[in-house]
Amino acid sequence: MTPQQAAAASEAQAASGTVSGIMVFTPSESKRLIAKAVAQLPEVKAALKKGRIIIANGTTNAFVAEEITGQPVHKSWYTRGHVIDGGLASNKRHPNLLRSICLVDGKSVEAMPEEVLKEFDAGDVMIKGGNALDLEGNVGVIIGGPVGGTVGMFAGIVGARGSHLIAPIGLEKLVPSVPDAARTMGLRKLKYPIGGTVGMLIMPTAKVVTEIEALDILAGVEATHVASGGIGGSEGAVLVTIEGSEAQVAKAYEIVNSIKGEPPVPHPGKDMSQVYDADHPSGQ
Repeated sequence: MTPQQAAAASEAQAASGTVSGIMVFTPSESKRLIAKAVAQLPEVKAALKKGRIIIANGTTNAFVAEEITGQPVHKSWYTRGHVIDGGLASNKRHPNLLRSICLVDGKSVEAMPEEVLKEFDAGDVMIKGGNALDLEGNVGVIIGGPVGGTVGMFAGIVGARGSHLIAPIGLEKLVPSVPDAARTMGLRKLKYPIGGTVGMLIMPTAKVVTEIEALDILAGVEATHVASGGIGGSEGAVLVTIEGSEAQVAKAYEIVNSIKGEPPVPHPGKDMSQVYDADHPSGQ
């Protein structure tokens, strides 16, 4: 765009009553923003009043759990598998691993997710993050278990009963094609892993909530993903431009300023991370 074109675009924007800006989100800031938006979704609010919600394990979902329940969650312990120290690892055998939070009529219950799922109805909500997202809205979930992991547990029930499936996921996880990625993976297929072998399942019908949807839900602004990356603690950052009325943009910046400086998810500790390989849990 030439300077003249930029000036013309600015004048047109002013005439329409809209203003714009640019924002930068570190991965943890993105997780907090997305979590705040998920907590405001109508289906989540309805299920909190009367219904069931399962918040599956995952780091983004740890933020979601905090926003929905109002209680702090140890984020490193609320995930089963993760990418850490340059490889694929798992917490699944550690005694500090936290169970997925299950809510019935807004109250936490001790039942396992499998038991709560048996009673799922159309208005109930399953919240599951992902590891890959494409522009078609496909969400890919890395699977470390040989029988399909969490997705394998709930997909049939949620799909058959028409329950809500919500996928909070940051734009840092964009890939060209989730189906293409999934076709290359598999526990029994990948011979040379770094950390361990994994497969991938796809959630094509999930309601995706990225930073873009979050900004719309929370402030009513139109957001565009324009760039990614950073250094010095901003690795994995995403840059988005926003556009809306003066009041909408001001509200967006108020929300974003409240989450700036969100601490990164801490390392779970060497004793918490084991090599993520279903066949060889010791990594040998």
